[in-house]
Amino acid sequence: MSVTHRWRKEPGARLQGSRPLDNAKLQAPCIVRVPNGGFRLFYTAVGSAKPFPACQGYILSAVSDDGLLFRTEPGIRLAPRPLLPHMSLRVIAPSITQCADGRWRMYFESRGPADRPTVICSAVSSDLLAWELEDGIRLQNLAGVGAPRFLPLPDGRGRLYCSATEFGPGGIANGQRISTNIVSAISSDGLHFEFEPGYRMRDKQADYDTAGISAAEVVPPSTAGERWTLFYSAWQDVPPGTRVPLHPSLDANAVASGKSDNFAAASIAADMSGYRSRIYVAHSPDGLVWERGSRAIDGLGYGGAGLDAVHAEDMSLIQTGGSYRMYYAACDKDGNWRIASAVREDLD
Repeated sequence: MSVTHRWRKEPGARLQGSRPLDNAKLQAPCIVRVPNGGFRLFYTAVGSAKPFPACQGYILSAVSDDGLLFRTEPGIRLAPRPLLPHMSLRVIAPSITQCADGRWRMYFESRGPADRPTVICSAVSSDLLAWELEDGIRLQNLAGVGAPRFLPLPDGRGRLYCSATEFGPGGIANGQRISTNIVSAISSDGLHFEFEPGYRMRDKQADYDTAGISAAEVVPPSTAGERWTLFYSAWQDVPPGTRVPLHPSLDANAVASGKSDNFAAASIAADMSGYRSRIYVAHSPDGLVWERGSRAIDGLGYGGAGLDAVHAEDMSLIQTGGSYRMYYAACDKDGNWRIASAVREDLD
């Protein structure tokens, strides 16, 4: 597993904090080809201009003609709703698909207080700019699901790949997350999903995924009989004996204590306490059973240089001109989160 998948990192950042809406933290990109030309990059952010003090994040967008130079767009695409308990604090990790009626649907992870499980919700848009929240919850379980990635299937159905959390004794109220694995759910209408049996990818199978798997992006084969490809971000745990500050998303008292008001600083402190995340690749004959492959994106560690020295995760891929470009969240040794990119000619 030490061999790196042959991705070439592109210089500079595709997006970095540049305005009050995203000057604290950027993560979880989703790239979409705009029908009239160019690209739109959706991403999770938090900044000094957040819509209410306890807000922990929302979804923004930027556009590009070439997929490299992006211009941020004004306003928030989707924000938390304080009056909805399951969506009162944070919306993250957008995944966007076009519907049969020409509209677009966004699936996203929705968060309320830490003693409530995270869920997956959806919104629709006719122009990729103004989004209308759809009623209800698309997918949920007792402990929490998130980081959705929707994939249309050849038979007209759709599959959501997502992370599923498991907690230790005392359950979600204890805040001790012990495992995060990849699962999937299937739908015939894009609104009602049923979990598929088993796990698509389990954590704690190697020394690089001891703290969970947080996201998975699937590229289906273009020709029948070819392999499916999955990219996933794996987190390595902190060294033994490390004192890790409680991440505010796991702190049931984050709002009352004021930690949620300074969410970015508190979450970055947890990110940088000794964890490392990297992006790996796996292959499958059917999109369900996966065989792990090589490492795709890796940094040089806490003492190294580069945008992704410490963390690389939350990827989104698009094919352009015969090549594949991966956009991903990158964090350097100083705790700065940006959106970076890498390219290669194929996925094998």
